[in-house]
Amino acid sequence: MSTTAEENKNLVWEFYDLAFNRKEPEAAAERYLGASYRQHNPMAADGAQPFIGFVRWLTGANPSLRVERKRSIAEGDLVALHSHMIPSPGARGTAVIDIFRLNAEGKIVEHWDVLQEVPETAQNANTMF
Repeated sequence: MSTTAEENKNLVWEFYDLAFNRKEPEAAAERYLGASYRQHNPMAADGAQPFIGFVRWLTGANPSLRVERKRSIAEGDLVALHSHMIPSPGARGTAVIDIFRLNAEGKIVEHWDVLQEVPETAQNANTMF
């Protein structure tokens, strides 16, 4: 299966949106994760079930949580997603960069992430997005 960079970006966003915004991590894992899912976040375990458990915990603790897609970049089998994770209305939230690796079948098999809280004030007039 050969996919384009644009298709890979859309696939990753659909996975993220289904899991976090629509709060259906089981469906997201079943539809988009490969047979193995390697996690590089030291706070998360490998595999679909730990991913589902994490999303259930996060969305349970933050029922109004939403993620806004800001931009995505794809190269080869990698997709980087820059997003704004907002735990509740009015919260500043967190800037998130996720990097996903897809296998030849177009399934997500590996994940890295970096998170940075959005500060109340900044030394410049630029936003984090």
